[in-house]
Amino acid sequence: MSEIVHSGEWLAIASAAVWAVGVILFRLSSFRLHPIALNLGKNLFALVLIALTLLMTGASFFPAVPAKNTYLLLLSGFLGIAVSDTLFLWALKLIGASLTAIVDCTYSLFVILLSHFFLGERLSGLQLVGVALIVLAVITITRGNSENSSGPISSKNLVLGIILGTMAMAFVAVAIVIIKPVLKDTPVVWATGIRLSGGTVPLLFVPLLRGKRLIFTPLFNLSTWKILAPASFLGTYLSLMFWIGGMKYAFASVAAALNQLNTIFIFLLATIFLKEKVTLWRVMAVLAAFLGAFLAAC
Repeated sequence: MSEIVHSGEWLAIASAAVWAVGVILFRLSSFRLHPIALNLGKNLFALVLIALTLLMTGASFFPAVPAKNTYLLLLSGFLGIAVSDTLFLWALKLIGASLTAIVDCTYSLFVILLSHFFLGERLSGLQLVGVALIVLAVITITRGNSENSSGPISSKNLVLGIILGTMAMAFVAVAIVIIKPVLKDTPVVWATGIRLSGGTVPLLFVPLLRGKRLIFTPLFNLSTWKILAPASFLGTYLSLMFWIGGMKYAFASVAAALNQLNTIFIFLLATIFLKEKVTLWRVMAVLAAFLGAFLAAC
């Protein structure tokens, strides 16, 4: 059992690493894509990769999985991908990668609390301190003048970005907690595909809405995929499989906290490649968020 838990922890760390690179690429894609179009594009690309993976490994497209488990995975995909990822990408467009990464730490807060109340996982004093530090980090980024790679962030966009990012993490936390009990009896790749389907199909109806079709036009431009394809491979295909694997083989609260290593990775990558501004407030927020996530795993 200890080997399985150990594997879950490594998968959670791997998910954080590839997600961080994916976020930087999603940020670059966001300059030319609407958040909904970006979400749909990355999901469709990853679904093709999931299907190819099942074919190449000889895994069944229709394993003996209870219908209830399938429905929960689809619901999880709707909440955690169709809704949450759209909100996250919107926040990413508004406030940039490094600030979004800090807000992303509220994911641990929500997963830890939900795991305590609904999965019966232990909530210690150190975890409560960790939760407090994560909240402090989010409050800290509201201080001082903020900038991203596109220039100064208005107060309106900063507040809206924080709200959207926090809502995104709340939805994804609910999405993972509701499927945690069924993951132990479900193949990881297949579960990833079903969950991704639940997050993709609803988005296919958005172009039918009045005035929304034009936002998807850039997806038909091959140049868009120069960045979106590797972003989808890392930030959706690999990240989701590693993420679900981590949740399957480790406690939800521990896996969630290890996922938050992406805060450090994204901050460094955003500074180096996106030239996002490094300020004292931002550094303090990153350190508080990272320490909070570390304590939450204790």
